[in-house]
Amino acid sequence: MPSIFKTFLAVASLLPSALCALPTQAEGFGSSTTGGGSAAIVYPKTAAELVSYLGDSTPRRIYLDRTINFIGTEGTASETGCAPWGTGSQCQLAINQNGWCTNYQPNAPKVNVKYDKAGILGITVGSNKSLIGVGSKGVIRGKGLRIINAKNVIVQNVHITELNPQLVWGGDAITLDNTDNVWIDHVTTSLIGRQHIVLGNSASNRVTISNSKIDGTTNWSASCNTYHYWGLYFAGSNDLVTLKNNYIYRVSGRGPKVSGNTLLHAVNNFFHDVPDHAFEIDSGNVLAEGNIFQNVKYPVNSKGIQGQLFGVPTSGAACASALGRNCELNGFGSSGTLGGTSTGFLANFKGKTVAKAAPYSNVKSVMTSAGFGMA
Repeated sequence: MPSIFKTFLAVASLLPSALCALPTQAEGFGSSTTGGGSAAIVYPKTAAELVSYLGDSTPRRIYLDRTINFIGTEGTASETGCAPWGTGSQCQLAINQNGWCTNYQPNAPKVNVKYDKAGILGITVGSNKSLIGVGSKGVIRGKGLRIINAKNVIVQNVHITELNPQLVWGGDAITLDNTDNVWIDHVTTSLIGRQHIVLGNSASNRVTISNSKIDGTTNWSASCNTYHYWGLYFAGSNDLVTLKNNYIYRVSGRGPKVSGNTLLHAVNNFFHDVPDHAFEIDSGNVLAEGNIFQNVKYPVNSKGIQGQLFGVPTSGAACASALGRNCELNGFGSSGTLGGTSTGFLANFKGKTVAKAAPYSNVKSVMTSAGFGMA
């Protein structure tokens, strides 16, 4: 069908990012996250100070009012990697991390890869932290965030960028594993080597990702075009993930990939310009409602679904007993279909804090309001 949002997209492309006050409480599963609470505000001036504030055991509100550049701080490496998708100018190469090239791509051509070491492993983030960018000033270049074995963390209004984007295994923007109560809000991720946001195999428990921009625009990709493949990967053994009001743009896969025992509520997101698939559901349970799919070839992977998906194909009445309301239909413009008729898992939402849903017609503003740069 023709684009149902053509006029809006033309106008919105001329608008600046929306500026308004940051939300103070997460919606959905991560709603009880308080981060650093009322702790004294600190302003890191250097990379070392940012690492120290994020990694210590003291509850903190960390306000980032500048660009912190990690590129070059840990040196560079030059070693043998591989070219699983070819050596064309737009193809990502791969670092032989943990023997990945050797064990999983033995027939791929061997190539020399050069990378910045700082990007490989993110900054350790301890419990009870709030990292909040000031206006459009909060930028972290060359290194991501690693929230592991930690609880009660807020990351808000920051831009994480330039993590060896030419190389798979070049770095993840935000990693969670064995966590509880994490809220990622008004964050922009761009030019990332591997995953923009990844929830590891251990339980990440209650997580809300909201109002964020996953920008897959790149000069190198696993699909050898300008669309990043490694978007969002939720793999935890016991994860409750609310994905709301996010702008997921120019990815060619894993937008998101869901596995493990994840219960994902994907609501009021804008999926835009995706030449392959958005959802990839290997296992777990996904409720997708009130989203917009604009120029998305396959809203769900064409290879099929191994987990369960309710995509509200015709009526949202099946949600009423579990959510206390009907679910919202999804909207499609120049896109494939989502499908998904499984409803048995909806009982898993009972008794939990579930985000509200607006009609998909109200989601158009997400394209300009999501991401960092808030007042």
